[in-house]
Amino acid sequence: MLLQIELYVLGAMLVVMIAAWAYGLAVKNGGWTDVFWTWGTGVVLAAAALLANGVGAIGPRNILVAALMAVWCLRLGLYLTPRVASHDEDPRYAKIRATAKTYPLTMLWVTLPQAPATALLGLSVVLAAQAPGAALGLRDGVAAVLFLAAITGEAVSDAQMKRFRENPANKGQVIETGLWAWSRHPNYFFQWLGWLAYPVIALDPAQPVTWLSLAAPAVMYGLLRYVSGVPLLEAEMVKSRGDKFRDYQRRVSVFFPVPPKRA
Repeated sequence: MLLQIELYVLGAMLVVMIAAWAYGLAVKNGGWTDVFWTWGTGVVLAAAALLANGVGAIGPRNILVAALMAVWCLRLGLYLTPRVASHDEDPRYAKIRATAKTYPLTMLWVTLPQAPATALLGLSVVLAAQAPGAALGLRDGVAAVLFLAAITGEAVSDAQMKRFRENPANKGQVIETGLWAWSRHPNYFFQWLGWLAYPVIALDPAQPVTWLSLAAPAVMYGLLRYVSGVPLLEAEMVKSRGDKFRDYQRRVSVFFPVPPKRA
């Protein structure tokens, strides 16, 4: 059952990401890749959670896990969509456009791997939805609280950054207030934290397959910390802010929130 659902997730997301690639080429904005991925992942994994035990076996846990995915999708999707629609192309994709010899082919190879990434995240979601027990219990409650704390932290981080950018006095400056005084990327940290909710529900050390529920937090941490998140964004910040951002890097944790070092 798990393999069957994962193949469904992979196939559905390949369709979504090919559409994202085509639309991004049409409107000349690679940032739509992130928008399509967010909405596609949310819808596909919410459906996978509902159907994890079969069409006629939708229980409270299926609904809970699907609801967590829906909340994640709505929060991130409603943040990203107007941002991509109203701003210039994200510097990451603009750099690809400027340097790639064959931009459409390069973007295809950037876009398509996001489908199997969703399938890996789906391992955690589906295993959580398939956790034994008809009624919701303590672990479900802990997972829901953890997830809501993560969503709240991410929303607060984004709101703090939005206010900072909207203030003309902060042009060319580096934000060092609120959550951004404890982590250089608190929004990424809280986004990662939310994916821990699924192994909280699913993980049973006595059942080897449930260790796969750690796939989502592991994959998300790798992507945000070492691939498409921190490295690319910090390279742009060093380029645009110079020594101000280098000083910020020396004093403030890159990912996990901890008290900042003294100047």
